[in-house]
Amino acid sequence: MEMTKSDLLLEMQKITSEKRATQNETILWQHSHDESYHHPVSPDVVVYPNSSDEISSILKFANENKIPVVPYGAGSSLEGHCIPIKGGISLNFQEMNEVLEIRPDDFLVKVQPGVTRTQLNLALKKFGLFFPVDPGADATIGGMAATNASGTTSVKYGIMRDQVRNLQVVLADGKVIQTGGMAAKSSAGYHLTSMFVGSEGTLGVFTEITLKVYGIPESVLAARCTFPSVQTAVEAASAVLGSGTGIARMELVDERSIVQVNHNSDTAYTEAPTLFLEFQGNPASVTYEAALTKELLESFGGLEWVEERDSKARAKLWEARHHLAYAFKHGYPGKSMMFTDVCLPLSELSGAIVHARKTMDEVGVPGAVLGHVGDGNFHAILMYDSSIIEEREKADTVNTRIVDYALQKGGTCTGEHGIGIGKAKYLAKEHADTLPIMLAIKKQLDPNDILNPGKIII
Repeated sequence: MEMTKSDLLLEMQKITSEKRATQNETILWQHSHDESYHHPVSPDVVVYPNSSDEISSILKFANENKIPVVPYGAGSSLEGHCIPIKGGISLNFQEMNEVLEIRPDDFLVKVQPGVTRTQLNLALKKFGLFFPVDPGADATIGGMAATNASGTTSVKYGIMRDQVRNLQVVLADGKVIQTGGMAAKSSAGYHLTSMFVGSEGTLGVFTEITLKVYGIPESVLAARCTFPSVQTAVEAASAVLGSGTGIARMELVDERSIVQVNHNSDTAYTEAPTLFLEFQGNPASVTYEAALTKELLESFGGLEWVEERDSKARAKLWEARHHLAYAFKHGYPGKSMMFTDVCLPLSELSGAIVHARKTMDEVGVPGAVLGHVGDGNFHAILMYDSSIIEEREKADTVNTRIVDYALQKGGTCTGEHGIGIGKAKYLAKEHADTLPIMLAIKKQLDPNDILNPGKIII
């Protein structure tokens, strides 16, 4: 006999003794979508677990009854990762948001998956430490680990996979495992931590995450520099990486992006392709590296160099960059936004960005190009009317051409957003030879396909 939605709710309320399960229509709607352009689908029930034991019981029940389970953090993902496209249970981690342990002498912290990036850094600050991965949104640590997030600081500190030392994972059958440990390195067996990071909730549910953290730098300097073209800006960025300076952030925004920034953030930046940069260290090293970089950028055609040492001014500069996607949303009311995400070898980056801009203009899709040029990752913001089929098809065409170009040049279809729903068709192109191995791993760990079904491998 097939289980009804009412029966499912009662079972979830039994497991969560405080009845932290609901079918409230508003809450179901909140869990039907993320920040992506993908079509919303509501879960059958939303559950708020507060422990690994509860999650283990939920998954054991779901596995026995073949009910889909989809983890939900802050809902800030961009490829539909947390959309329950086959219904079932949406696991919301807001009740599991504790910083469990800070080990300053080991530069480690253990957190529950519902802890946000901002919350974590507030807790670390009193120890003179911080967590560097900055995807822009105030995402949860669980979501960042699940999608292998990165962001503006990855050029110096690396991506999420580089920071995760250990995961406590609940498998589809309810079994709880530890994937790593506290040691800085290990040669013991397969590196399962790396496999689970980026698995987008399809292999297991994270309940504890141990992360590397870093000392807060003594001095920070931000700067921006304009260029006559995107190509010269990318070439200059590559030269900075080759110079050996300890650049902490290096972001590119094109002219159209700056126009939108000025409109939305009450700034008056010169409307030209611009590199946003940040240097971290002691005062002497920061001053020296900034001066060296300024000289280098000017030799590549850099036009206007502006430094910001004041913390409020620096925050405003990076706020303008981080809020660029929202600036476009506000600037195109009623339009949907497709936020593309590819990564290429640095030697191919300038050609890819020029190709993306040219494609957008040819197809007739408004938007902008921006990216983490320090590690070859860039995005195109594509604005379109989702109610007009032709406009959606145009945006899809641009996205496909951008991805195809990246793959032809040895790149990847996603540098940080993950596969989710939207990139599954491109994963088959990129990893046709290893896709069967990925599928075998999925079938071994989740034979009933209850863990975030319809994502990554379809």
